[in-house]
Amino acid sequence: MVTDTDGYVHIIEYLTEHLSIFENSAVTDSSNDSVMAVIEQELSEQIIMVCNQNEQLSFNQRNIIIREVDAIVYDLEEILSGVVNNPVTYEQNTFLKEFALLIKNLFDTEVHAGVLK
Repeated sequence: MVTDTDGYVHIIEYLTEHLSIFENSAVTDSSNDSVMAVIEQELSEQIIMVCNQNEQLSFNQRNIIIREVDAIVYDLEEILSGVVNNPVTYEQNTFLKEFALLIKNLFDTEVHAGVLK
């Protein structure tokens, strides 16, 4: 579904273009959250919004979405493997929120296109 689209490839390319945000970063805020915790939190919030905005989705369709999100999280763990356990910086947090919104937009597009059947 989403992970097989050109849009997903572009979003991953966008992430790789901004990897410098995650390199040699010093924590400047008092956050105790790790990069991975923020990824999981932000994606969870956005996927809950997708499901809440599309009440017509069946149980099976929602499970498809969850499996896709698991694949996305796996991809992010691979790409950011060196920093996933580091405390998140403000700049990283901001980027990850934007990234999660882009992922939500992909799901919105796929749901509205009727791809989930």
